[in-house]
Amino acid sequence: MTSWLWGAGIALIHVLGILSAIMALMSSRTSQGAVAWIISLLTFPYVALPAYWCFGRPRFYGYVSARGERDSVLRRVLARYRANMMPYCVVSPSADTHAVEQLAMMPLTEGNQAELLVDGDVTFKSLFLGIDNAQSYILLQFFIVRDDALGRKLQRRLLEAASRGVRVYFLYDELGSRKLNEGYLRDLQEEGIEVSAFRSSRGFKHRFQLNFRNHRKVAVMDGKEGWVGGFNVGVEYLGEHPRHGPWRDTHLKLTGPSVMGLQEAFWEDWHWATGEVINLNWQPETKPSTNHHVIVVPSGPADRLDTASLLVQNMIHSAQKRLWVTSPYFVPDQGVQDALRLAAMRGVDVRVMIPERPDHLLVFLSAFSFLPDMLRAGVKIYRYLPGFLHQKVILVDNEAASVGTVNLDNRSFRLNFEITAFIPSPDFAANVRVMLEKDFSHCRRVSLDEIQQRPLWKKVVSRAAYLTSPIQ
Repeated sequence: MTSWLWGAGIALIHVLGILSAIMALMSSRTSQGAVAWIISLLTFPYVALPAYWCFGRPRFYGYVSARGERDSVLRRVLARYRANMMPYCVVSPSADTHAVEQLAMMPLTEGNQAELLVDGDVTFKSLFLGIDNAQSYILLQFFIVRDDALGRKLQRRLLEAASRGVRVYFLYDELGSRKLNEGYLRDLQEEGIEVSAFRSSRGFKHRFQLNFRNHRKVAVMDGKEGWVGGFNVGVEYLGEHPRHGPWRDTHLKLTGPSVMGLQEAFWEDWHWATGEVINLNWQPETKPSTNHHVIVVPSGPADRLDTASLLVQNMIHSAQKRLWVTSPYFVPDQGVQDALRLAAMRGVDVRVMIPERPDHLLVFLSAFSFLPDMLRAGVKIYRYLPGFLHQKVILVDNEAASVGTVNLDNRSFRLNFEITAFIPSPDFAANVRVMLEKDFSHCRRVSLDEIQQRPLWKKVVSRAAYLTSPIQ
């Protein structure tokens, strides 16, 4: 009897491996990923099966279903909100900008002010002032929140806001904020603050979905002001971590109709996490002193397309003179690699700024496997020297720039929920150019000889690390 049960269990594992291999064949977004999973599931199902159900599924089907409910309250409210946006929508000045609208499924709006926030002191001063001035509600979402000096400053301001009658909604990623203790959250809840993890593994069908993370960093005050960019909440983001040293990052404050895009992204995430439809202000307001055009681009594994990757490729292809990119993690997919090389071959000044100091070792090592081809094509690679570089910024010519949460790697392109502000306004692009010129002055340029002269064992390790990039 025992041997029969043992044999049946082994047979069941192999059957599940075959069924999962068929699922990988039909749903994987890259041929390399499909082949790797199929071979693993058919030959080593005992190990590959649990790995596939935790890390291999390419789309967040639960979120897709929740988003697509035909008669949901969300659809009806969004229809009214989009109608309110019509007076502030403008016709895209170019086909490239129109493509971004289609990817975002959000309009290009005018009457916005986009303010660059450089580094942590400036960013959190701006954010905390926004929290202190909020009158109706606060929407706050981070990938990482720590119970340290900065985290407690945030907590204190949220508690003060709640005490004066402001509704506060606090959303965090349960894996990114896994070290956040229950006491921190309980103190918020006891004062009436609504708190929720994103809960990507909510429900029986989704309990193994550990690989889909909510990497967004979004704050909205009263539907009038919004913040988005690279910063999480922890003292390391102020440069106070001994291992990372000075922390270089960029955030963005938005005022105007584009804030509705940030609010919509948070609203959908909150609905997924809690099932609640919260009542918000959906009447846009303009910022008459400026006129930045903005498209908010949410992206993630519930999208029909690889929105983040296509957004980056579109920006690369639109560049005529200058394309400057900064990213802490640089392991782009083949489409982005090819686009960067082709842009350099067209004579575009293509520069990529990455950290000198590694944060995630596998990602750091992976880059060495394809950097030689980049350098031969004319792409200029720079390493930032003073500390850890974490900003996610792209500059296109003197015409457009983006600031957001997307890293140039497979995780941001296909597995994480991300958000980017795309701003096709020359005066904003000029501000970004000045900021990046200063950053490049603190970099060293990587040479082809430097990469090629590495020992053979390092080249082998780098290539092996690159093979893991689909799940990094």
